[in-house]
Amino acid sequence: MGSALAAESARGKLAAKAVKLLRALAARTYYLLKESQPVTKRQPKIRRTNTHPATPQAPLGRSAVQIFAANDRINQILIEHLAPELWTAKPPGKVRSIAAIFTHMHHVRCKWIRLTAPHLKVPRQLGRAHFTPQQARDALAESAARCTEMLAEALGEVPGDERRVKTFVRDGWAKPWPAGLEMLCYMLAHEAHHRGQISMLAHQMGFPLPMKIMSGLWNWEKIWKDCGAPLGQ
Repeated sequence: MGSALAAESARGKLAAKAVKLLRALAARTYYLLKESQPVTKRQPKIRRTNTHPATPQAPLGRSAVQIFAANDRINQILIEHLAPELWTAKPPGKVRSIAAIFTHMHHVRCKWIRLTAPHLKVPRQLGRAHFTPQQARDALAESAARCTEMLAEALGEVPGDERRVKTFVRDGWAKPWPAGLEMLCYMLAHEAHHRGQISMLAHQMGFPLPMKIMSGLWNWEKIWKDCGAPLGQ
């Protein structure tokens, strides 16, 4: 009797082990089958938003003219709001005065026009002697007008053979560039660099520009509107 009970108990334990092994085997088989199936990547949902009709794009030449006109408007705002004491004051260190920096900007524009579009009238240069902020503004307005003419001829909708400005020459030692957006980018970068210098010098010499004016230099929507461009709203 005792031996029969022992045998029955042993059979029960073996059956429990077999069930446990079968469950483990089933789980492993399911895992292997799942791993062998090709993985399909779930496509992200695309959210549709209400969009306004695209604004018609202006021709490249016209856009370049508007952009450079806005750039010069920023120069005009800067001169208008500089403290009079800053105009010819000697900055600390071996740097040019603010008046000399604006003179340089105007003269570089004259060089661009002379080398790139010699058929256009080169604006008169500012004298190295004393001149007023208003004289600088007038000179910059004139050179900006010639630069916009140059850009219009370089980037306008004119067949290549009829285009009068085909290359951009930034200096006498420099190789000519094909007329394109690169010339506009270079012209803007040069002037933005010197505006940064002027703003820094004004701050260093104790006459920082008011925050309202500094913020206004970045309000291109208003600047475009002041220039009569259609982008100004």
